[in-house]
Amino acid sequence: MIKHLQYLVLIGFFLFCPRIWAEFVVEVTRGQEQAIPIAVVPFSSPEVAAASFDVAQLISEDLSRSGRFKTMDRKDLIDEPHTGTAIAFDDWRRLNNDYIVVGQLAARDADRYNITFELYNVLNHQRLLGYQISANRAGLRLASHQAADMIFEKILGIRGAFATRIAYISVLGSVPKRTYRLIVADADGENPRIVMQSNEPLMSPAWSPDGQSLAYVSFEDRLPSVYVQLLKTGERRRVSARAGVNQAPAWSPDGKKLALTLSTRDGNLDVYVLDLATQALTRITDDPGIDTEPQWSKDGQTLYFTSDRAGGPQIYSVGLKPGDRPRRLTFQGAYNARPRLSPDDSSLAFVTQEDGAYRIAIMDLHGHNDMQVLTKGRFDVSPSFAPNGAVIIYASRDRGRGVLALVSSDGRVQQRLVSSEGEVQEPAWGPF
Repeated sequence: MIKHLQYLVLIGFFLFCPRIWAEFVVEVTRGQEQAIPIAVVPFSSPEVAAASFDVAQLISEDLSRSGRFKTMDRKDLIDEPHTGTAIAFDDWRRLNNDYIVVGQLAARDADRYNITFELYNVLNHQRLLGYQISANRAGLRLASHQAADMIFEKILGIRGAFATRIAYISVLGSVPKRTYRLIVADADGENPRIVMQSNEPLMSPAWSPDGQSLAYVSFEDRLPSVYVQLLKTGERRRVSARAGVNQAPAWSPDGKKLALTLSTRDGNLDVYVLDLATQALTRITDDPGIDTEPQWSKDGQTLYFTSDRAGGPQIYSVGLKPGDRPRRLTFQGAYNARPRLSPDDSSLAFVTQEDGAYRIAIMDLHGHNDMQVLTKGRFDVSPSFAPNGAVIIYASRDRGRGVLALVSSDGRVQQRLVSSEGEVQEPAWGPF
């Protein structure tokens, strides 16, 4: 059986808990050469103590963590302008800044704040962006991420993904007493919330297209099952509990179906499509080999999946029209698995084996299908694209612990997210 299928395990009881206290330490292990220098000046605010939140600091951290910007250290700031008219551009240019962000945080009432910010090109003094966001105290973090997204997009022409969310599995304790949690957090790892908790391993979180639900695998009552859970209420329902294997759920673009892997009576694994409203099943593959890990194309007309039908795990695609036959996509190397499509369907990320190690690779689907290996770890698995396609999050190992890591789709920027509590694995990046 394919090696990546060996982690099939049982899942236990359900518990919904709204909040946990754990932190991620984000380390930029490799930044982009010629990162863009930018100064984010502390925002003026007579109410900053009441808000007790540093908007400019979070914007600066977001931009810096992207690896594409070099943010100026606050101790090196020569001035603290809060509007464009107060910027001495020549001074900031002499400090080698290409851009500057200034702004203000002001209270509207007891629990409502306005964030006003401007982005300027230091070299030509041009005002590139001016915007105001209103938020309550609890929403200031999200509003700050949204501001960073707008700045990121204005300068790079790529939509920012700082205000999005990730899901992942956290593992606490040691064998035989371990606790497994399915967690949703901000893209920077902050604000983690437990969706599911179990004494047995959890696996395969998958976001619905609207970001309101997660599908995942559970073995409650000793039956392998796929569940769909609403994040806002915790309400969930079991959608697949067929005899044998139920695994690897993936949402269709319209949110009405799940592609998943089921086993036949003889134990063989194939890809099926499940209509969530009617429970109707459509078999997509029918081969003696193991077919698993399906992913949808953007238009919902094609599925990508892993199969060992050629003797080892490789990636295939198949159209959903009657009579469509699978087409092999990967030919370099003996192991290529866990396909994940970029949001625009232009690239395919997957796990490849290189020099005895598992690493994240990417392939251009509209070019010559050449494979580029992006990471250099020994056990880099479970890739998932950010909704802007610029970054891939994946699971890795660091000093014997499971961590999350990120790599830009061109391989130039790499980061690690190390949890302060337990190990983390199986990340899935949510939609915008």
